[in-house]
Amino acid sequence: MFNNFFDPAILFFLFGIGAGLLRSNLEIPPPISKFLSLYLLMALGLKGGFALSQSGLNVDVAKGLGAAVFLAVFIPTIGYQLLKRITGPFDAAAIAATYGSVSAVTFMTAVQFLDGNKIAYSGHMSAAMAMMESPAILLAVFWVNGIRKKISGTSHSHTLKQTLHESLTDGAQLLLLGAMLVGILSGEQGKTMMAPFSVDLFKGMLAFFLLDMGLTASRNFHYLKGKSLLLIAYAVLGPITHSLLALGLAFALGMSLGDSILLMVLASSASYIAVPAALKLAIPEASPSLYLGLSLGLTFPLNIILGIPFYSYLANWAI
Repeated sequence: MFNNFFDPAILFFLFGIGAGLLRSNLEIPPPISKFLSLYLLMALGLKGGFALSQSGLNVDVAKGLGAAVFLAVFIPTIGYQLLKRITGPFDAAAIAATYGSVSAVTFMTAVQFLDGNKIAYSGHMSAAMAMMESPAILLAVFWVNGIRKKISGTSHSHTLKQTLHESLTDGAQLLLLGAMLVGILSGEQGKTMMAPFSVDLFKGMLAFFLLDMGLTASRNFHYLKGKSLLLIAYAVLGPITHSLLALGLAFALGMSLGDSILLMVLASSASYIAVPAALKLAIPEASPSLYLGLSLGLTFPLNIILGIPFYSYLANWAI
């Protein structure tokens, strides 16, 4: 698993941090950065839709997807209530969304771990991963809409219909959901046709995106001063707590060992792609140094090195 640190995309992120710390004039032009964000959201949505189209629906699929969606709503909701006591409301919403969503890189590492240990798992868990991207972003937009409404000085509150409309029509999030629907409807034929776009180009685009995120994070590290101890505690203890919630839910639903481990990994991970891409567009008031610094600087390496085998051990003990 240590080889994952030599993944080109991760190395480009580290290179971006180094270039930023050296005060280099290297930068990604904003239009290109926005394009990279939208491309990654579209590719992730397509991948999730194709997986869901292939798996079909049955009781086991319903259990796995239902558990995933529940955790994707519950985790950021609880996290936001805690985090807004620690930091500002915009940053709290962004961090809660980041930790309420999932990491495709961590998920793929967990799949390789299961394959190496010959632990069976279901294909629909890839669809669960894609479905867990969206709720946290929708919730964050919901919270931020309310915050902005208060700041504007008006007393009129959004109706549920207005809030859902604003959340669902947010450009970045709408693209993710729309691409997932396209993947479901087009199925295997669509997957074959779109592979050069959504598969072959994905790794290179991800590396370029993480280079931009590394530059952005490194140039905002000073915002961590005075806040880092409590936020670091959340970045370390939060994922462990989330994994235990997932384990309890998987046990109650009678999920298989492999699916339980993947659900724990999904619950404990934090998004490094879809949510940062969406947050740059949807919540520009939030500091990327907080949600990217915590998730990529702490949670990601801890999950890769210690988390996945630890979650596997707990699941083997409980399931």
